[in-house]
Amino acid sequence: MLSELDRIAALRAALPATGLFAEKEWRVSPDAFRIPEPLLEQLEKLGHRLLLFTRACNELYHRSVSGKQPAWIADYLDRGKPPELVEFSRRKEFRNDLPAVIRPDVVLTEEGFTLAELDSVPGGIGLTAWLNATYSGLGIDVLGGPRGMIDGFHSIAPGADILVSEESATYRPEMEWIAQFTGQRVVSAETYAPSTEAQPPRNIYRFFEQFDLPNIASAGSLMEAALSGAIRITPPLKPYLEEKLWFGLFWMQPLREFWRRELGERHFLELQKHIPYTWILDPTPLPHHAVLPGLEINHWDELCQLSQKQRDLILKISGFSDRAWGSRSVVLGSDVSQADWQQTVKNALAEFPHHPHVLQRFHKGRIVEQPVFNPSTGGIEPFRGRVRLCPYFFVESDKAQLRGALATICPADKKLLHGMKDAILVPTAVAPRAS
Repeated sequence: MLSELDRIAALRAALPATGLFAEKEWRVSPDAFRIPEPLLEQLEKLGHRLLLFTRACNELYHRSVSGKQPAWIADYLDRGKPPELVEFSRRKEFRNDLPAVIRPDVVLTEEGFTLAELDSVPGGIGLTAWLNATYSGLGIDVLGGPRGMIDGFHSIAPGADILVSEESATYRPEMEWIAQFTGQRVVSAETYAPSTEAQPPRNIYRFFEQFDLPNIASAGSLMEAALSGAIRITPPLKPYLEEKLWFGLFWMQPLREFWRRELGERHFLELQKHIPYTWILDPTPLPHHAVLPGLEINHWDELCQLSQKQRDLILKISGFSDRAWGSRSVVLGSDVSQADWQQTVKNALAEFPHHPHVLQRFHKGRIVEQPVFNPSTGGIEPFRGRVRLCPYFFVESDKAQLRGALATICPADKKLLHGMKDAILVPTAVAPRAS
C-alpha cells in the first residue's frame, strides 16, 4: 500500500495536462471521503425516489396544462420562458422524456442529510469519473468503481455529440476527458452543425442551460430533428423540469394528495425528511386572516423584518437564468445585514413575473474531518470542514443507478458549500466496518 505522500504524488502526476476544470483548482486528499454503509443504502434508495419525483413533476406539469390540475402550476413553471420553447416542451412526442442524469446536492447534517438542490444538467461528471479511476488505481475501493461513471455516462448517450456552450466552458475539459473513453465527442454548442451530407445526424447530450438557446445557431434545426425523430436530445428541452420551485410545490398543501398518490406513501414521507421546506416568493396578497405556513407571516414585508437568528433562510432564483447555477444568486439571510436582506427580498419579488425566486430552510452541514496535502509544508494534515455530497444517478433501463459520488469538503467557516479553491474534492468510498 502506498504511503499518503506517495498517493498525493501519484494523484498530481495523473492530472490531465489540460486540467479538468478550466482555470479551477482544489485541495488534494490522499483518501476518498468515507461514508458509513447505512448512508450508502439511503443514497441508493434516494436515487429511486428522485426518479419517481422527477416523473411526478413531469406528470403534474402536463396535467396542469391539460386542465386536470390547477393552471397556476404551469403558470409558475413557464414564467420567463420564450413561448416557442414552452410550446416545444409540451409536444406529445416528448411527453414522457426525462433527464437521464439525476444529481442531488446532498448536505450531510447532524440529523442525517438534506437536499439543497436537484440538478439534471450537472457538472462534475468527468471530474468524478477521473477521481474514481485515479483513486481506484491507488487501491481505494471507491463508490462506483474505476469505470462506473464512464459506463453510466456512455449508457445514457452512446455515440452522442456533447454540446458545451461558452457559458459552460469551465466544464469542457472534464467532458473531453470522459469522452475519450465513451466514443462521444465534445463540440462547441454555438457553432454546432447537426449534420452534413457526409455526416448523418447524431444524438445530443445537452451540456448547456436552456436560457442559452438564443446563442446556439443550430437550435432551430436541432429541435426540428428531434421532432422528426432523427435525433434524441438529453436532457430534454423541458425548462419546467429544471426549476428549483419544484421543492416549493412539493410542500404545498393543495398538492399533497397528488404527491402521495404518485410517489407512494412511504416514498413521500421519506422525501419529506430530506427536501427542505421551500416557499415560492409570489407577491400575490394573502387574505387578512391567512399566513404563509412555516413562516407564520401574512405579507413578505414581514420577512424583511425578521431578526438575524430568524433569517436562517436561503433565497435564490428558481431557474432559466444565468444566475440560477453556481450559487450565483444564493443569499443566506443570516449572513447579510437586515438592509441587504430587505433589498434582496424586494428584488426577488419584483422579478416574480419573469424570474420567480424561492425561499428555503437552511440546514447547516455537520463538521467532518479529512486528511489533506499542504503544499506549503509538504505534509499531510487534518482538515475540518462541511461536506456537500453529489451522488450521480444514471437512468439505465428505467432504473436510477448510483455510479459514483463527488464529495466537496469546504472549510468549516463556510456555510454555502460549493467548489472553491480551498475546498477538497474527492470521490466517495464506504467506510470499513468496525471490528
